[in-house]
Amino acid sequence: MRWVCSVKRPWLPVVLAVLATAGPVRAEPVFRLHIETDARSTTVAANRLQSWLERAGCQVELNFNEDAGSDLAFRLDSEGERPVLAAVNRDGRYPVPVWVTRKTAGVRSIAELAGRDVSLVDSEDALGRDLPLQALSRHGVHPTPGQRYEAGDFSSALGLLLHNNTHAAASELGLVRPMLESQGLAITWQGEPVPGAGWYRPATANNNPLAKHCTDALLSLRRDHDRQIFRIFPEWVYRFAAPESIAEKETRP
Repeated sequence: MRWVCSVKRPWLPVVLAVLATAGPVRAEPVFRLHIETDARSTTVAANRLQSWLERAGCQVELNFNEDAGSDLAFRLDSEGERPVLAAVNRDGRYPVPVWVTRKTAGVRSIAELAGRDVSLVDSEDALGRDLPLQALSRHGVHPTPGQRYEAGDFSSALGLLLHNNTHAAASELGLVRPMLESQGLAITWQGEPVPGAGWYRPATANNNPLAKHCTDALLSLRRDHDRQIFRIFPEWVYRFAAPESIAEKETRP
């Protein structure tokens, strides 16, 4: 004999009716940040940056190097566009490429670096390699591959100079200025300010309601707040600023 158990559920039609009329559940808005970086590891910095932004009311999704669609993207080159927020150095200005030598070396100009070893930064950031090499070339100096030491960052390039492995190091003015007197260094060549690095709004970005929360949070972020976060940005980046607030003319040290 086959038994059938039937249980009455008088509440079931009501629940089904509510679900049918409620519509789809709306997800919380997320602000998508894309960051171009030379950093080999991004995990720690990404976690800390995400926590910083979310405490400021910016629910964020981070993506590195392959932009699959973002609301704001950090890159080094302006590509003819104006950034929403520009990256600035310790002095609150656009970065300035420099060649640094030891005062005791007696190098009066970069033309005197002909035939000498120099240290550069192996990076997509032109400040650490391309611009300093172009400056040498304009003065008739063309270091051979054996005379070029390429370090992973500005600190390592400067370390090669301080340990007498090279005669000059490529650096950035705001980054190296506090060390000039204490380390017995001299600026042998100083270039022009280089605008371009910063946060850009892609043409495909929508009007995200979190935009102001997120840009305000990025404006409040400085390297001395959390150095771990800034490992994903070039070493000279100290904070971010509205482009109209930046004084472009740089004074000589």
